[in-house]
Amino acid sequence: MVTRAGGSPGSPDVPALLAVAVTVVSWASAFVVIRWVGPSFAPAPLALGRLLVGVVALGALLAVRRRWMAPQRREWALLLLCGLAWFAAYNVALNAAERLVDAGTAAMLVNVGPLLIALLAGALLGEGFPRWLLAGAGIAFTGTVLIGVATAGGGSADVTGVLLCLLAALTYAAGVLAQKPLLARLPALQVTWTACTIGALACLPAAGGLVDDAARAPAGAVAALVYLGAVPTALAFGTWAFALSRMPAGRLAVATYLSPPLAVLGSWALLGEAPPLLALAGGALALVGVALSRRTSRPRPAAVETLVEDA
Repeated sequence: MVTRAGGSPGSPDVPALLAVAVTVVSWASAFVVIRWVGPSFAPAPLALGRLLVGVVALGALLAVRRRWMAPQRREWALLLLCGLAWFAAYNVALNAAERLVDAGTAAMLVNVGPLLIALLAGALLGEGFPRWLLAGAGIAFTGTVLIGVATAGGGSADVTGVLLCLLAALTYAAGVLAQKPLLARLPALQVTWTACTIGALACLPAAGGLVDDAARAPAGAVAALVYLGAVPTALAFGTWAFALSRMPAGRLAVATYLSPPLAVLGSWALLGEAPPLLALAGGALALVGVALSRRTSRPRPAAVETLVEDA
């Protein structure tokens, strides 16, 4: 449970929980849409188009809010890392991966990222290593290994897809860890827009390919690209940043394990694709790990007053 900053112990932070829900559902849909639109747009042009839409949508919100704080030198470095890792490299790697593996498998493999976040956040951001978080992370990681084994059995193309998913997970983790310190002082919307803009600038070499692909793509594929920029990018990254500003990165990261089952269901219903049975078993094991990671040990009576958050 997430506790409102400055609130009483056990009091849920409803806005943060709603933001997490929007993020999880939106990102789950992105895996399905990327898989569907893949034949119409190459990985880098798709990433650029998505980010450009995100820049415009987030920029409009930022203009309405009119709230801007000048980043310090260290904050610019973190913004650069977040934009290059999470918004640019992550999107290109994931787009390329989903040309080789189904959406559900990609979603489950990318969830190595939250494991890295939870562990690295404990070491680098001072969020600690609660025993249930470590136990849940270990079980979820075992499930992720099963997913990789099941998928890699399909041939060299599938192996490449698995490796690209793991690359996406790594850049995802790096981006979140860079983003978390920024939200201590800078507005979440500003951080998200700036990182998205940096990612779009990094993908600009693909502008020619985007123009060519868009000219040949059916209207539905172009609409799907706009959706990726408006919802999973602008809306979901904004709600993620809002939630991250109100709860620990490690705790928030494990909540994204709810995206894979939604992506699997969406891929099966809309694309007629489903991961191998062993991969599904691994995904189920990962969810068990999530459930465990969200548990907490019962606090001592004297410690109740100081408990401001739990899993």
